[in-house]
Amino acid sequence: MTLRENTLLGTADPAAAQLFNASGQSPFLIIGDHAGNAIPHRLGTLGLTEADRARHIAWDIGVHDLGNALAQALDAPFIFQHYSRLVVDCNRDPAHPDAVPAVSDRSAIPGNAALTDDNLAARVAAIHAPYHARIAEELAQRAAAAQPTVLIALHSFTPTLGGTSRPWDIGILHDSGDTRFAKALLADLVARPNIKVGDNEPYRMDATDYSVPRHTYPAGLPYAEIEIRQDLLADAAGVAAWSRTLGSAFKKTLQRTATAGAAA
Repeated sequence: MTLRENTLLGTADPAAAQLFNASGQSPFLIIGDHAGNAIPHRLGTLGLTEADRARHIAWDIGVHDLGNALAQALDAPFIFQHYSRLVVDCNRDPAHPDAVPAVSDRSAIPGNAALTDDNLAARVAAIHAPYHARIAEELAQRAAAAQPTVLIALHSFTPTLGGTSRPWDIGILHDSGDTRFAKALLADLVARPNIKVGDNEPYRMDATDYSVPRHTYPAGLPYAEIEIRQDLLADAAGVAAWSRTLGSAFKKTLQRTATAGAAA
């Protein structure tokens, strides 16, 4: 597949990569691969009802508001992707079969049923590539300024999938690269009362993940991929509560890992 100039987004469509609190000076850089559920005007509704476009299959519910709240609380930039993952999933390699699914959680996506190579290339060029280029640009600027960075990837998950209940309040995902921050954050949250924490649950970070491996592994950057159950982010009170919990946990974990690194 050859990337090409954007031929998909029109003047009425927002940019793929959105940046909130661009001047944030925190060590944290927050990203949201699935923070929006917009569909480019030229793609109509992908054949989906309004109800389906609002479901978890289209986006990570609550992540946009949580990312904004954490960005303010931590003085951190928040780079997020505005378009639905049903248009193109920015946490998948464009060549992966799940990058543009024809079916998601048993719901057919008519607009993805007969996708051509050119259709896919247009979506990647307009959305996937610019989003990841913006993250890479931000990381390069921070590296040039010798600014330490911990990448925080925010996601949310549906309470039930395929009829199976998912009991965790939050999951911390990690795999390769520098996992010290993720594992220390996991330990911090496990020690807190009344929070059910999953270690690589409800998803295991593996070869299907794209954003964290692409942007942190080669540079050896610390990271954590966060999954929060969507019903816990259903209103402003829930978002505020998780912003306080995670903001506190991020700061304590950063201090502890920095102290441990200095001692070593």
